[in-house]
Amino acid sequence: MTMNPAELKGALEAIIYAADEPATLDQIANAVGEEKATVRATLDEMIAVYATEDRGVEIRAVAGGYKFYTKPQHHEVVRRFIKSLRPPLRLTMPALETLAVIAYRQPVTGPEIQEIRGVNVSGVIKTLLEKRLIVTAGRKAVMGRPIMYRSSKEFLIRFGLSDLEELPSLKEFEQLARAALGSDEGIAPIEPEFMESMNGADAAVSEATEMQTTAEPGPQDSQETLESAEAEAEHSEHTKAESAS
Repeated sequence: MTMNPAELKGALEAIIYAADEPATLDQIANAVGEEKATVRATLDEMIAVYATEDRGVEIRAVAGGYKFYTKPQHHEVVRRFIKSLRPPLRLTMPALETLAVIAYRQPVTGPEIQEIRGVNVSGVIKTLLEKRLIVTAGRKAVMGRPIMYRSSKEFLIRFGLSDLEELPSLKEFEQLARAALGSDEGIAPIEPEFMESMNGADAAVSEATEMQTTAEPGPQDSQETLESAEAEAEHSEHTKAESAS
């Protein structure tokens, strides 16, 4: 049964509101029994209406679907409200820098991240995995077959991005992180030295990416992933001990 325009808008609004994750065009069209072209046109109209009218929320196209978000002018009051309910998701400077390396250089291995940052990153990678901001992306076909990491769908949702092509500059990334992940108290600014190292690593990472062969599917079980990260950390500490002796 074909819905009239008002009924269709109401149905789309209800679906997007009820969805825990961004609702895709296919999912919505199947649910309402309408052509995708009709649903897309109606969604575009709704997005425009929510953007112009005096409402506290808007509809955004993110991570391949549609989801409600609070408008930027209300972020501060919403942040205060959320903080009164539960602690916000916060990132330390090492975590933010490591997340930036993964986001802009993915897929990337732990040793490659460590080379860029100059410090052991096993513990930080474990934290980012636990927060579901990154996932494994197979193993690189080199000696030792290290695990590769990439950003997750949760990363796109948290930062309000439709896809990775919308990634901002590193400076904008820092500002976006402050808005998306909570209070400024939990996020330290990106150091100039780190930004320089990221820029200086472009050629090396690009060369490594070109030489990379097809990777086999990596471990998807979170426990196995965490154990692998811990193993890398233990191996690094063992190597340091041998060097010292």
